[in-house]
Amino acid sequence: MELDFGPAVRDFRDELRDWLADHLVGEFAAHRGVGGPTDGAAWEVRLAWDRELARGHWLGVSWPREYGGRGLGLLEEIVFEYEYARANAPYRATGNALDLLGPLLLKMGAEEQKKRFLPPVLAVEELWGQGFSEPGAGSDLASVRTRAERDGEAWVVSGQKVWTSFGVHADWLYVLARTDPDSARHRGLTMLLLPTDQPGVEIRPIRNLAGQDEFAEVFLSDARTGADMVVGEAGQGWRAAMAALGIERGATLLPQQLTFEREAEALLDLARERGALDDPMLRRRIIDAWISVRIMRTTNLRTLAELTAGRTPGAQATTAKLYASTRHQQLGHLAQELAGPAGQIVGEHYGLDTRQRSFLLSLAETIYGGSSEIQRTIIGEQVLGLPKEPRP
Repeated sequence: MELDFGPAVRDFRDELRDWLADHLVGEFAAHRGVGGPTDGAAWEVRLAWDRELARGHWLGVSWPREYGGRGLGLLEEIVFEYEYARANAPYRATGNALDLLGPLLLKMGAEEQKKRFLPPVLAVEELWGQGFSEPGAGSDLASVRTRAERDGEAWVVSGQKVWTSFGVHADWLYVLARTDPDSARHRGLTMLLLPTDQPGVEIRPIRNLAGQDEFAEVFLSDARTGADMVVGEAGQGWRAAMAALGIERGATLLPQQLTFEREAEALLDLARERGALDDPMLRRRIIDAWISVRIMRTTNLRTLAELTAGRTPGAQATTAKLYASTRHQQLGHLAQELAGPAGQIVGEHYGLDTRQRSFLLSLAETIYGGSSEIQRTIIGEQVLGLPKEPRP
């Protein structure tokens, strides 16, 4: 896939391509494409790569200069993400802070919070985790039960969080907690910034199907954070959470799509190798998979065009996550089927190959970031205008 974003950013693109060619070498080049939003592979290599990017001043391209960014525009940010994915560079270990926490603070954080937290994010000095989901409040975040009480100049937080991506590495968490004990649903929630290096925070890794522990559960027992660690205003945490999720669902358009396109091309190569294209039923499924990643491309380009024009993205942006996650799972199933018995065999010490790892990790894509069931409800009610589901 080759895109030209026009003469206004061509010098920026060329500078980035030259830098990547010079620095994506050695051990970094040996780990091209490694990792993902739920893939903790080669963590130390990816962390070292992030620090290499920081030294080149490539993190936070569109963040203001006063916080360590380059102060460029949205178009340069899009070009960076596209060229980065095109080079198949390692997935950034600091993605949670760069893609979610940072933009959230830029949008809703106090000036003191921006000055305190954004420069260390761009310098890869502090790592962040998201404290949203709970055992009884996954896609339904309005059911959050973690509580926070004001104690003088501090908040005291107790509860449990789960599915915290890369939580075992986090120095800080941004936590959604209920600060009004008499509130219900989305009312009375507050977004708090909480340090993990304290007695009241216990983080336990969760091992997934791919044998990795990028997820974690977090137990908070009278954990403390400063009174000034509220993002936005107390009681307005739902607004902050929705802003963060809106950023999350729009942050990985091009990298995710290019990854799926590479997998589709690998599927075609495998099909040719196995003679699967001679089978009309298999050929139809393979063509369908190839078409699906082109649909993702068209959808993403429409959304990016609307964003760069300053318009609110249309309905296709709402459906993109649901479509991409379900189609990627189908792509993985087909690849495993074409691999035959060899696809079921793993190496020593559960050594998965790229195809197997992608297939196993894709099974979570219809859950994280909003389950497919919730996504269909949102599309039905907010996009299609269907009657709302009955609620107790």
